[in-house]
Amino acid sequence: MATSGTYVTEVPLKGSAEKHYKRWRNENHVFPDAIGHHIQGVTIHDGEWDSHGAIKIWNYTCDGKPEVFKERREIDDENNSVIFRGLEGHVMETLKVYDVILQFIQKSPNDIICKITMIWEKRTDDSPEPINYMKFVKSMVADMDNHVVKA
Repeated sequence: MATSGTYVTEVPLKGSAEKHYKRWRNENHVFPDAIGHHIQGVTIHDGEWDSHGAIKIWNYTCDGKPEVFKERREIDDENNSVIFRGLEGHVMETLKVYDVILQFIQKSPNDIICKITMIWEKRTDDSPEPINYMKFVKSMVADMDNHVVKA
């Protein structure tokens, strides 16, 4: 069995956890306009924008390189969480498992965080750990903050 792991980090946010959750749950189609330096396109492959189990294809730039990611969406409204389960794409060339969980938590009226949990398993022990993808997701969440607050 190849190496596996879990990364966890938190990103402080402004506004409300509900607004952030709604944007990530239902409104991925606005991402290219909001954070085009990260996301160049998001398309539906199967399902609806806001449906549990929907499959989406993301065109993005990580470490200056254009990449593609196909994911299946899982929604947990009770916990304000969205799970992106990797199916295909550049990241899946080196990883067998790549799940990203975004949970939006309202700690107090002025204290909101996005808890990012990345669960991964390498295809081989020689594959690199996905630390660059964790940095990418963290940067994307932070950069969406201003867009959500203005919306």
